[in-house]
Amino acid sequence: QLQLVESGGGSVQPGGSLRLSCAASGFTLDYYAIGWFRQAPGKEREGVSCVSSSDGSTYYADSVKGRFTISRDNAKNTVYLQMNSLKPEDTAVYYCAGILLRGRIITVHTMCATGIHDSWGQGTQVTVSS
Repeated sequence: QLQLVESGGGSVQPGGSLRLSCAASGFTLDYYAIGWFRQAPGKEREGVSCVSSSDGSTYYADSVKGRFTISRDNAKNTVYLQMNSLKPEDTAVYYCAGILLRGRIITVHTMCATGIHDSWGQGTQVTVSS
């Protein structure tokens, strides 16, 4: 099974930046769509950004559009989430998730909207405060 490990979380002031990493092991990411999700205390889980494996298509939640960028480096088996112009409302535990697309058609919008996945990481805390 695909194993996912997030890193790069931390505390930052509003307006700051962080880059989260999602490192995969066990399988190559070549055929996996990867998504970043977050959950703040008392709030529902939100699909932040997802990236396909086949055509590189991406999806961003409206709340992060223009501030966050998802990218993948299949050679390093890693997916990144660059987060700029961070706001206090971005505070949450961030998780990455993967779903095998081979033989299945799942859009990045569907992945982010539903949270459908085969593997899920342990999460990394992001705190934005002054």
